[in-house]
Amino acid sequence: MNNSLALLGLLQRQPSYGYDLKHSYDRYFGTEKALAFGQVYATLARMARDEFILALGDETGGGPDRKQYRITEAGQERVSDWLFTPDVPSENLQSNLFAKTVIALLTDDDAARLLELQRAEHMSRMRALTKLKQGASILQVLICDHGLFHIEADLRWIDLTGARLAQLKKELQGA
Repeated sequence: MNNSLALLGLLQRQPSYGYDLKHSYDRYFGTEKALAFGQVYATLARMARDEFILALGDETGGGPDRKQYRITEAGQERVSDWLFTPDVPSENLQSNLFAKTVIALLTDDDAARLLELQRAEHMSRMRALTKLKQGASILQVLICDHGLFHIEADLRWIDLTGARLAQLKKELQGA
């Protein structure tokens, strides 16, 4: 996920302070990994430099000065382009698991064991995501479902590859 575009999209709703943007981001997208404040402010500085946002000025108070940010027309166009440009599914056909499987076969190691270990890891992650869904908000349920469906696809690949290991090994030995 592109953190800067998500932050820009959040600014499209209303002007906001960096502190509040960070907390909104974390609430919607950072359930497993919150953004660091430094990352938020560095991103805001780049977006201001690129004229996607404007700093509305400093507010003084009991703590450090605060800047409120507002999205520009160019920023709104950038968010719209991002929203309505489809993501390319699995642009890269090479994965770490695929590479490990091939290397295991090339080195005459136990590729079936590798796939079983990976299956166990995927199943553990599925259980954790399923548990997270219990009593969760629809936002949390949907992000967990997204992860679960990707894990299910990986598990199908693991099953298919496991059934084809002998054939793959024979092909690799002939190469």
